[in-house]
Amino acid sequence: MAFASSLPPSYSLPNLSSKPKNPITTLNKIYPFSFLHRAPIFRVSCSSQLQGRDSSNFNLFASVNSADVLLEEAVEEVRVPKGDTWSIHKFGGTCVGTSERIQNVANIVVKDESQRKLVVVSAMSKVTDMMYDLIHKAQARDDSYVTAMDAVLEKHKLTAIDLLKGDDLNKFLERLQQDVNNLKAMLRAIYIAGHATESFSDFVAGHGELWSAELLSAVIRKSGLKCACMDTRDVLVVNPTSSDQVDPDYVESGRRLDKWYSKNSSDIIVATGFIASTPENIPTTLKRDGSDFSAAIMGALFKARQVTIWTDVDGVYSADPRKVSEAVVLNKLSYQEAWEMSYFGANVLHPRTIIPVMKYDIPIVIRNIFNLSAPGTTICRPADFENDDGLESAVKGFATIDNLALVNVEGTGMAGVPGTASAIFGAVKDVGANVIMISQASSEHSVCFAVPEKEVRAVAAALESRFREALSAGRLSQIAVIPNCSILAAVGQKMASTPGVSATLFSALAKANINIRAIAQGCSEFNVTVVVKREDCVKALRAVHSRFYLSRTTIALGIIGPGLIGGTFLDQLKEQAAVLKEKSNIDLRVLGVTGSKTMLLSDMGVDLLTWRDQLEENGEKADMQKFVQHVHSNHFIPNTVIVDCTADSSIASHYHEWLRRGIHVVTPNKKANSGPLEQYLKLRTLQRQSYTHYFYEATVGAGLPIISTLQGLLETGDKIIQIEGIFSGTLSYIFNNFEGARAFSEVVKEAKEAGYTEPDPRDDLSGTDVARKVIILARESGLKLELSDIPIQSLVPDQLKDVASAAEFMEQLHKYDQDLAKLRQEAEATGEVLRYVGVVDVVNQKGTVELRRYKKEHPFAQLSGSDNIIAFSTQRYEKQPLIVRGPGAGAEVTAGGVFSDILRLASYLGAPS
Repeated sequence: MAFASSLPPSYSLPNLSSKPKNPITTLNKIYPFSFLHRAPIFRVSCSSQLQGRDSSNFNLFASVNSADVLLEEAVEEVRVPKGDTWSIHKFGGTCVGTSERIQNVANIVVKDESQRKLVVVSAMSKVTDMMYDLIHKAQARDDSYVTAMDAVLEKHKLTAIDLLKGDDLNKFLERLQQDVNNLKAMLRAIYIAGHATESFSDFVAGHGELWSAELLSAVIRKSGLKCACMDTRDVLVVNPTSSDQVDPDYVESGRRLDKWYSKNSSDIIVATGFIASTPENIPTTLKRDGSDFSAAIMGALFKARQVTIWTDVDGVYSADPRKVSEAVVLNKLSYQEAWEMSYFGANVLHPRTIIPVMKYDIPIVIRNIFNLSAPGTTICRPADFENDDGLESAVKGFATIDNLALVNVEGTGMAGVPGTASAIFGAVKDVGANVIMISQASSEHSVCFAVPEKEVRAVAAALESRFREALSAGRLSQIAVIPNCSILAAVGQKMASTPGVSATLFSALAKANINIRAIAQGCSEFNVTVVVKREDCVKALRAVHSRFYLSRTTIALGIIGPGLIGGTFLDQLKEQAAVLKEKSNIDLRVLGVTGSKTMLLSDMGVDLLTWRDQLEENGEKADMQKFVQHVHSNHFIPNTVIVDCTADSSIASHYHEWLRRGIHVVTPNKKANSGPLEQYLKLRTLQRQSYTHYFYEATVGAGLPIISTLQGLLETGDKIIQIEGIFSGTLSYIFNNFEGARAFSEVVKEAKEAGYTEPDPRDDLSGTDVARKVIILARESGLKLELSDIPIQSLVPDQLKDVASAAEFMEQLHKYDQDLAKLRQEAEATGEVLRYVGVVDVVNQKGTVELRRYKKEHPFAQLSGSDNIIAFSTQRYEKQPLIVRGPGAGAEVTAGGVFSDILRLASYLGAPS
C-alpha cells in the first residue's frame, strides 16, 4: 500500500474498520506515544507529531498510567454555590460568528447584573460543519483536508487578532497552533486508516467549542473581570443510548463539577457547549443542538435562576413565520407546550433540552441577540403565568412536519388479537425507523402511523415480511403506504380546559377545503395532530392559524358614543362587514355599544341592522368599567378596539389605561391629544413602547389623511417648516360665502340651518376647535406646546360670549356685522379674501389661530362649500407646498375617517393589505 511507507518501520497498519472500543489503541499502533493519565480526560505527553498543551486544557484521549493519578490526589474541595445567584447564558454559533459578535456577547455578559454567570458557547458559525468535513475528507483520503484545516486555523487566528493583544493573543495563538498540529496528526491517522470511529469524530468536532470558549473568556477578562474557562469534558458525564442520544449522569457530573470548581472558582465561567465525556472518560458530544442541551444541564447542576438561550429570532412564534407571515412571538410557553412544539418541528428547542430544567422549575428564555429590545419567549411552568392579565388563546401555536408517509395496517383479524400492535412496532423498530404519530380506531380494525418518507420502504418491507402469513390467510387485508404527507399539530396548555378546540380546528380545515387523512390526540390534550397532504400543509397551517385568531384579523369593537358620528359609523360597517369578511378576511365584531345612559352588550356580536332598537329596548345602565371588560374578555378574540366617537374629555382620560391593558384605541375625539401636555406625552410614550395601537386621523381632518401625511413626511426624514390650513369646515363654509354685500350674521345663520355648525355656533366661531387641531399637529411635529400657548382670534364678539343661549346669541349677532364687513372691504380692495386659518410654525416653535388675507389666486381662496385645505411646507416641499384638500366636516366623512383607521389597524394586525 502506497501510504504504508510513512509508518515507523516496526509498525504495521492496523485494521481500523474493526472499530475498537478504545480509539486510542488504534492511534498508538500508528504513532508510538507516551501518555500521561489525566482523569477524566486524557492528553498527549510527548510526540514529534503531536505537541503538548497547558495541563489545564484538554487535547486528546486517555491512556492509563497508574503512576500519575491526578484526580486521586487529596484536594481541598470548594463546593459550587448553587441557586438563584447563578444565571446561565447560551450563545449559538451565529452569536459568536465574527469578532464583532464575540465582543457583543462579552458586553452582554459583562452587563448582566447577576451575581454569578455561566456562559455556554457553541463553535463559531459553520465551524462544526467544517470540522466534520475535515473528518469526511480524511476518511475519503482526500488530501484537501490539510488546506481545510488551515482554513479553520486562519479563521480563528484572524478573529483572535481582532479581539486580543499582547500576552493574551500570544497564548491563544500558541494553544491554537498546538491544537491544529495535534488535529492534523489525528486526521493523518484517519487518512491512513480510511476510517474514523465515532469517538475520533467527536474529539475532532469538539475543538470549535474549545476555541470559541477560550476567545470569549479572554475578551471578558480584558474588561478587568475574573473569568474561568471550562472544558465541559472535565465535568459533564453522559451515557450514550443511541447514535443520536445521550443521557446525562447528574450525580457524577455534579461530583466532577465540585472538583473542577475547587480549582477554578469564579463568578464568571465560560463553558464549552456540545462536548462531554463518557463514564470511561472517552470524549463524546451531546449531538446536534447539543449546546442548548449543555446549557440546560448546567442550569440543573447549578440550580440556576434562569437559562437564557440567545439566538437570531425574537422568540418562539405561533407558527413558522416563513409560512405564516402573521405569526406572532409568544410571550410565554409552558414546558409541555414548548416540548410539544419542538417535537412537531417548531424552531424552539430540542425536546431533550427542556428535561433538565423542568425538575427545578428553571425558566428558559429565548432571546434575540440582534434585537435586545425584544423581550423574547419565556418557557416555564404554567403556574408562573396563570394569573397574567388578559386571556390567552386556547391554542398557543402550530407546528408542522413535512416529508412523511402514512402506513396503514388493517384487517378484521387484528381485532381482539393481543400482541398485534407490538408485532407491528417491533418490526418498525427492527429497521430503525422513527414513528412520528400513531392513530388507532377503537374497533382495533386498523393501525395507522406516520414515519419519515425516506424510511417508509424499509418499514413496508419489514411489515410485509413479518405479516406474510396473515396477509395470505386474509387476517390482514392490506399494508398500505400513503406518501407525500405532512403533520399539522395544534399545541396549547389550555386546550384541555377549553371546549370546542378540536371542532374549531376541523371546521377551519373544512372551510379551507382540506382533507384530513389521520387524527391523533392524547388524553392530556396538549396537542391535536392531523395528517394532511403535503401540498396542503401551508394552506392548512394558515387556515387554522387564522381561525384561532393568532393571525389577528378578527377584532372586537366597543363603540362609545352612538350619536351622529358613532351611529353613522355603525351604519357604514353594516353595509361593508360582509365584503370585508369575504374579500379581506377581516371580521369586525361589535361586542358593545354604549351611550352616556344605556349600553348594549353582546357575546357574539351586536346585530347591526337593529342595534338602535335593541339599545333602546334591551339596553342596560351604562357602566364604563363593565363595558370595557366585556369587550376585552372574549376568549377567542385577542384584539380589542375601543372606538370613542364622543368629544368627552373624561372618556379620553381612559386611553392610557386601555392601551396599557392591550386595548387599541381609535377616535375622532381631540381632547386626549390637545389636552394637558404631560398626559399627552405619557400617552404617546406608552403607545410607542407597547404593541398596542392608537389611531386618531379623524381628530384633525375628519376623513382627510392629514395625520398620516404628516407622519409619513416625518418618518421618511423630511423636516417640517410650517403647516397652514383651513381646519374648520364650518368656518370654511362661512368665509367662502361671506362675499359681496352679505352680512356675516346672515351667513352664520345659513350655515347653522344647513347643519354645518354646532348647536351653539359660538363653539365654532370661538376658534377653540381649530386651536385644538393646531396643537395636535404641533405636537405631532415635535413641539411641546399647551393649548394655552396658542393665541386665538375669536370671531365671537366680547359682548356676546356670556349670553345665556345660542338663540339669544344669534338674535344679537347682527349688531356686530360691521366689524367683519370692514375687514372684508379692506381685503377686497387689494384683491384678497378673508380666511380663518390655523398655523403651526415649526421653525419658531409656535402656533396661531387667526383671520388672514389671501390673494384670490391662492389655493386657500379657491375653496368651495365646507372643504378643508392644509398646506405642508417642508424641506422637500418648500417652494411648492404639499396640499391636502377635501371635505373636512360632516358625519359621513368623519365616520369614514374612523372606519379607515380601524381597517388600517386590521392591516397592522395581519389582515391582507
